[in-house]
Amino acid sequence: MESPTPMPLMSCLAQIEDPRRPGYAHRHDLQEILAIAVCAVLCDMNSFEDMAFWAEHKVSWLKRFLKLEGGIPSHDTFNRVFRILDPRAFEDAFRRWVSGIIPAVGSGTLAVDGKTVRGSGDGPSGPIHLVSAYATNHGLVLGQQKVDGKTNEISAIPELLDTLLIKGYLVSIDAMGCQSEIAAKILEKKADYLLAVKGNQPSLHSALQERFGLAQREALQQAGRYAQCTEQSHGRFVWQGFWAAPNAGEADNERWPGCRMLGMVESLRKVGDNESAPQRRYYISSRMLSPEAFASAVRAHWGIENRVHWMLDVNFREDAATVRKDHATDNLSRLKRIVLNLLKVETATASFGKISLAKKRKLAGWDDGYRMAMLGIKPDHDV
Repeated sequence: MESPTPMPLMSCLAQIEDPRRPGYAHRHDLQEILAIAVCAVLCDMNSFEDMAFWAEHKVSWLKRFLKLEGGIPSHDTFNRVFRILDPRAFEDAFRRWVSGIIPAVGSGTLAVDGKTVRGSGDGPSGPIHLVSAYATNHGLVLGQQKVDGKTNEISAIPELLDTLLIKGYLVSIDAMGCQSEIAAKILEKKADYLLAVKGNQPSLHSALQERFGLAQREALQQAGRYAQCTEQSHGRFVWQGFWAAPNAGEADNERWPGCRMLGMVESLRKVGDNESAPQRRYYISSRMLSPEAFASAVRAHWGIENRVHWMLDVNFREDAATVRKDHATDNLSRLKRIVLNLLKVETATASFGKISLAKKRKLAGWDDGYRMAMLGIKPDHDV
């Protein structure tokens, strides 16, 4: 995959309609506000206050490609604009940019998972919940959908899938998304599903428990429908076994259209002398996967916790953000996912060797030349 330049990102952002009332004079240009926000978050700034503070100290650098006729926006201006910025328009711009980075026809696993922004609660209103789609092969977030406070992920996932090109992907979703309507939606968009099954689907869960009893697991192992993996580090040992079997009617094809495969994962964890009880997870899929491919897809889905959610919390301080009003939380979270993608595809640090995303952000903050190269910005007053 070639490393893109972020100039198309700026072009996409330029297509966002200004949400401020027409006919009123505005001191700061919307495109410049968004450009500064992208640059500041790239440079390890995580709040609106940080953005304004950083920009005030980088005026001479910003003027190499921005006019800044109204000066540097205050943190109140950033907050106000992000509160009223249409999240759908911002999301559309985000997806247009991402679509230029990855192939139109996907491959590998597309992990769909939710995350709560814990600091975003406002009085009686709880914190917002976001559902993201993560292309595991590319390491990129393709889009996000805010979960309405009166609903849950079940309604948000189809809305997210409707806006994405998922043809060719194996779409993995945890048990909340194990719904027949979601399975049908994925097939309709010419992709395959891998759905975790828990107690919210009691009949199916019981059928899978019976299908993967001890005797049945032994038979599958003898038939080569089994794979395993182990991990050991820092005194912790983890073993995982993966069984894959054809659907022989345990999953009703009228309720679960196209279901071809059933799967089970058993995990054992040992830390020091303490060994946990075995944990079993069950899955259904419209794609007939080998045990090895099944193991790879399941483990890739689990990776969204470390490669997206953990990074957003630790590196971008997402859970610590106290932005709460209107669309500000949704838009600020989306901005951080844009920069996370930017950092994932960036290759300008090759001369430094392999460095972490946290160090890339620090380097972007310190080194003007590296930042310019990373953003693909030319000092021509045109972003």
